Amino acid sequence: MAELTETEIRESVRERYAAAARATAEGEGCGCGPSSPEASCCGAPSTTDAAGAQVFGEAMYERGEVEGVPQAAVQASLGCGVPTAVADLHEGETVLDLGAGAGADVLICAQRVGATGRAIGLDMTDEMLALARDNAAQAGVENVEFVKGYIEDLPLPDASVDVVISNCVINLSGDKPRVLREAARVLRPGGRFAVSDVIADPDMDDATRADMAQWTGCIAGALTREEFVDALSAAGLIDIDIRETHRVHEHAASAIIRARRPQRT
Repeated sequence: MAELTETEIRESVRERYAAAARATAEGEGCGCGPSSPEASCCGAPSTTDAAGAQVFGEAMYERGEVEGVPQAAVQASLGCGVPTAVADLHEGETVLDLGAGAGADVLICAQRVGATGRAIGLDMTDEMLALARDNAAQAGVENVEFVKGYIEDLPLPDASVDVVISNCVINLSGDKPRVLREAARVLRPGGRFAVSDVIADPDMDDATRADMAQWTGCIAGALTREEFVDALSAAGLIDIDIRETHRVHEHAASAIIRARRPQRT
């Protein structure tokens, strides 16, 4: 099979997540598992594995974690974890969410950093940005900002944020090392990287890797643990820690990935 180009990957991801946003805005749901012939019935990625277990989305959150966040934002989540639970956020910090979607994690961050802090959500999909801004308005949260852009080319200055989070988005990029370099660039010295993402088993087969539906469903594009460590190290990040949380596919698992930018010497 021909290797997927970065442009093909980006456009396929954009189209599928735009469909997910439209389905949410219209109050529709898909409810299909990836093994079902109707798995793309609404164009949105599935939140279940082949056995029908919930491994993505709203089911990842405990009730207390989303208190004060509009239910619509949580229901629209397609993430594989809860990065805000391990980001160790503090009052007054600036947080950047890569691929913020409908804004659930950004709104959680906004509460934790308080009025003196700032939460920034970045997304490339107009439909998701519209949902996120509506959810922020509904929540009455003012210390948030949603900006359009690509995670491979962040529209932020160097050393401008304290924490970078992301929820099952980095695996969707066609150039993951560049994403991690950009994350390191915008982190302040000592800043923290705390994401939920999918990590691939070393034996993931070529057919799965080449399947665009598996790519936009957060599986085919995933790095292995070793590849993630190498890319984070190459980006200049240290204290790398990768911990598997649950299986999402026969060849992949969700994991919490943490690292930090070194302090200036």
